[in-house]
Amino acid sequence: MQDPIAAGQWETLKISAIAPGIVECRLHRPDKRNALSLRMWDEIRDFFGAISTDGSIRVVLLTGEGKLFCSGVDMEAFTAVGAPEGDIGHTALKIRSVGKHWQDAFTNLEKCGKVVIACVHGACIGAGVELIAAADIRFCSADAVFGLKEVDVGLAADVGGLQRFPKLVGNQSLVRELVFSGRNLSASEALPFGLVSRICPSREALMQEAVELAKAIASKSPIALLGAKTLLNYSRDHSVDESLEYAITWNQSMLQSREVACAAMAQLSKKPATFPDLPSFPRVSSKL
Repeated sequence: MQDPIAAGQWETLKISAIAPGIVECRLHRPDKRNALSLRMWDEIRDFFGAISTDGSIRVVLLTGEGKLFCSGVDMEAFTAVGAPEGDIGHTALKIRSVGKHWQDAFTNLEKCGKVVIACVHGACIGAGVELIAAADIRFCSADAVFGLKEVDVGLAADVGGLQRFPKLVGNQSLVRELVFSGRNLSASEALPFGLVSRICPSREALMQEAVELAKAIASKSPIALLGAKTLLNYSRDHSVDESLEYAITWNQSMLQSREVACAAMAQLSKKPATFPDLPSFPRVSSKL
């Protein structure tokens, strides 16, 4: 299995180890304002897919290179996707195939089993908002602005802006105002409505606070972290009864882990626990 942190395999992402169990995934197209190109979509999907089977990684910091976090989709990607195929049905199938691929890229943030902390500075526009909507935790700097701009280019968002974003912001009137108008949402507005959980005074403070939180999270039981993320994601999309049933089914095996006793002993002794990494597995491709 190729190491997802190994240098040289990513063109549009910059991957680096920050501390034990913590990796930074930095959008790395500063000359293009970190716009999502076809290659970047591929690499986001592949990176978060790869780390899902890497037991040494517990937390991922999602950041952006340069003056802003992400300016949305690179318009050249739209041009390539929408190029006519001669038959309208063929063109529609091509658009659907690429669109599903883009959806999978962001869904991999949810399915990777790692805690993903998005660190937003400057502008976060369009697909950038949809990207961070798939993260677990969102911090931003005081200068951050968020905008769902799809209506400005004649589109209805389909990679999370109308699916995940409304579940983060607990105000349907505001959601529809932002979606229909395309206006920017400031950091000071984003905090009380739940899009972010912390505003930091500067980009430097943003990274410092995010790393501190990541270290605290990475010190916890990896099995507990995986379980908590899995159950939170499931509960978001299912009823309380269904979620309770899923949780007890999950825990009937996971509660037998030695990590439970290890954590309990640490609490009693007032000493920090040390947990082994989860096992790493080769990625398996279906033959069906």
